[in-house]
Amino acid sequence: MKIKIKETAKAKKNYSLYKLAQVLEIPQQTVYSWAKGRTQPSWENLDRICEALSCKIEDLLEAEPIQHKLNLKTK
Repeated sequence: MKIKIKETAKAKKNYSLYKLAQVLEIPQQTVYSWAKGRTQPSWENLDRICEALSCKIEDLLEAEPIQHKLNLKTK
């Protein structure tokens, strides 16, 4: 599951990742790590992100097609 933090922050509040980290009062590196897909936020932090951006969890999460996960080509 991909988390679209950067895109959602920009679209909903015109926030940079730096600004989002400030609003959430968490280290900037943590937010950048989420955005790059190195780590994933806890459910509690996902809830905080949604509150800060006035969005729904569905706005942040992007399901990857099964073909992509399995590296299959679609015809």
